[in-house]
Amino acid sequence: MKRATLDALVEGRKARQALVRLIWIESGEERILTDTSEVEDNEELATAVRNALRSDRASLLETASGQVFVHPFNPPLRLAIVGAVHIAQRLTRLALDLDYAVTIIDPRRGFLTEARFPSVTRVHDWPDDALRNFELDARSAVVTLSHDAKIDEPALDVALRSPCFYVGALGSRRTQQKRRDRLAEAGMTDEELARIHGPVGLDLGARSPAEIALSIAAELTATLRAD
Repeated sequence: MKRATLDALVEGRKARQALVRLIWIESGEERILTDTSEVEDNEELATAVRNALRSDRASLLETASGQVFVHPFNPPLRLAIVGAVHIAQRLTRLALDLDYAVTIIDPRRGFLTEARFPSVTRVHDWPDDALRNFELDARSAVVTLSHDAKIDEPALDVALRSPCFYVGALGSRRTQQKRRDRLAEAGMTDEELARIHGPVGLDLGARSPAEIALSIAAELTATLRAD
């Protein structure tokens, strides 16, 4: 790897910027892309770049100019869980196995303890303040689980105005509608509200905290990898 390429990758990781390294096998030419617009004149290559970023997988592409190795460098995935409840404990374990950096946010210190949530970042601020500091981006997801409007809804207000790829909220369909009505009254648009995955998780018929956590992890993955 050329030094200039390595420097670009290091700087991109610091900035949480998605990059793709292209290597023309025959010539050894390297390029670092920050945007597919740089190869939009080659639809085949642009499609390979988009697929690599979506799947987090490298590929070898046959082109008219020879083989091109397409190597994505995405920022690490991050998950912010609002509400230090039993489901959050189970979801944390699954998310760590899926290579998410997990942050638990709950102003209630009795709920959010090291004993209940070891080996993850714990934030005791109110969730709107915490998420603003979190700097949500396209590789971030937010799940609200406290089932307390004064905790969950400020978090949703911030998350829905961000580019994060997934926003999920615990609650029945009736609870979801009441929540959406309150958020709409507070100024959220229909387009923003439509981003909420609620009731959160794929419909697996889940009942226990472990099953609900599994349904959330599955929906997170389906959303992340969607075409």
